[in-house]
Amino acid sequence: PCAMGLATPTSIMVGTGRAAELGVLFRNGAALQRLSEVDVIAFDKTGTVTEGVPTLTHIEIAEGLDRDDVLRLVAGVERRSEHPVAAAVVAGIQLGTSDLVDVSDFRVVTGQGVAGLADGQQVHVGSTACIEALGVDIAPFREETARLAERGHTTFLAAIDGRLAALLSVSDPIRKESARVLTALRDRGLELVIISGDAQATADAIGAELGIGTVIGGVRPEGKRAALSDLRAKGRKVAFVGDGINDAPALAEADIGIAIGSGTDVAIEAADVVLMAGNLNGVLTAVEVSQRTMRNIKQNLGWAFGYNAALIPVAAGVLYPAFGVLLSPVFAAGAMALSSVSVLTNALRLRRVQPVKAE
Repeated sequence: PCAMGLATPTSIMVGTGRAAELGVLFRNGAALQRLSEVDVIAFDKTGTVTEGVPTLTHIEIAEGLDRDDVLRLVAGVERRSEHPVAAAVVAGIQLGTSDLVDVSDFRVVTGQGVAGLADGQQVHVGSTACIEALGVDIAPFREETARLAERGHTTFLAAIDGRLAALLSVSDPIRKESARVLTALRDRGLELVIISGDAQATADAIGAELGIGTVIGGVRPEGKRAALSDLRAKGRKVAFVGDGINDAPALAEADIGIAIGSGTDVAIEAADVVLMAGNLNGVLTAVEVSQRTMRNIKQNLGWAFGYNAALIPVAAGVLYPAFGVLLSPVFAAGAMALSSVSVLTNALRLRRVQPVKAE
């Protein structure tokens, strides 16, 4: 019967179309279904629950070194990086044209930092673990690093020619809608997790401010993927929300990957759902559309199956032996059309779905 064949595709077509109008792009119907089944949503921190526009807030130079020389070399290397934190460092140091240095052999240590030869000196800028792995003694800045991390700052160190040179930190303000959206998602019964490449203490500070109890910090891009694998191994259905190049493996690993539309092309390509508005309210809208669409499909299937199960035998003459009742072909055709029209009308109700904004 036509209604049975229309029950699912019409709901998916109307649901994905309405979602697109609301700025949520589902790659396919399977993504719509999988999102309705998730019970855990994991978030990247930088650029997802935070604005992703960090600002340099703290600079401390190692004893015995010239501040201007150190900052000139650090900024020279960071200028070669495309990471938002690197841009914040360069903007914060404010190099003049005469301060620019030649940088060669530049390289990115994924998830840890950058390195290069600046004016012939080997400069490393990266996480505490990255600098410590070089054999550099970080003791002079260890306590200050911990204190800044507890306040939610992203901290990193600079080493020049194998010697500790500077401690720098940036802060990234939390998006104004983050707390409201995360609370609304919790109210829907979803478990929330933060997975971040920042130090554990920094990630914990953000998690505490947002009321998220499960925080996994200090992970590289492959670590984010492993964390999601661990959750899935426990039988959980997991969605991951991210925006950066480093988030692409996690977006691909999750049952459903959700990319912030203002993020990188790599993240958007790896995701199943793209939030074109560039803010977390889109996560709520995506979940709402997904759940409403799946509920609509079940309604359509239930109605179509029940309707046809009752009337096909009547049309076939099951009542004739006992009651002498036959269904006229004209009425049978009308009943069949009514079945399909009912399913289509119910599916079109999805066009009334409104964007969900956390209060």
